[in-house]
Amino acid sequence: MNMMRATSKNRRRLLKPGLSFFLLISLGVLTPVMADSRIITLPDPNLKGDVSLEETISKRRSIRSYHARELDLAAISQLLWSAQGVTAVKSGRHLRAAPSAGALYPMEVYVAKKDGIFRYIPATHSLEITRTTDQRQALAAAAYGQSYVAQAPAVFILCAVYARVTGKYGKRGVRYTDMEAGHIAENIHLQAVALGLGSVPVGAFQADEVRRLLALPDDREPIYIVPVGFAR
Repeated sequence: MNMMRATSKNRRRLLKPGLSFFLLISLGVLTPVMADSRIITLPDPNLKGDVSLEETISKRRSIRSYHARELDLAAISQLLWSAQGVTAVKSGRHLRAAPSAGALYPMEVYVAKKDGIFRYIPATHSLEITRTTDQRQALAAAAYGQSYVAQAPAVFILCAVYARVTGKYGKRGVRYTDMEAGHIAENIHLQAVALGLGSVPVGAFQADEVRRLLALPDDREPIYIVPVGFAR
């Protein structure tokens, strides 16, 4: 079960994974005060799976054709946890699934789905909805017509906030941040295999257009796109 929280006082409902957030709004179950305050609490991730690391490495391939079948919320949860999920708390610091220079964590992870754009919040393992329209077709156009970006049911966009690292490491912080994006993406690729899904790395896209489509703050630079879905 997952739970979605409205900002209205004490209004909470238990939901089945995959139940549409927007259906609940239309039925009057949720009445958010502001669009950017809508939060989806994700199901807890599995910490032990049935597929070995060695098997995921051997089976990982770039998949460029996907079925229309949607990913349920449990799969989205698992993929996001593998990307930036909190794996330990030490001295008050939330340590994440991918290594980060100085544990500064400059990356922000967004997900584009048919029901909108969502930002992952690692500390609470939740999603914040940032847009309510399907931007995948436009993202594919921004990625120079790579149609599988529009076809995949979930598109993960890794965005860098370089200042979080360059403030400590100077120019080297840019390199450290780009390396971290690679760590995160590989986690997503391998987790996708473990879930019976396919994925593909996408690096060719117009960053300014992607930033506009995701309505990103000025300090966030999109540097990596990972479409994920069921291989056709």
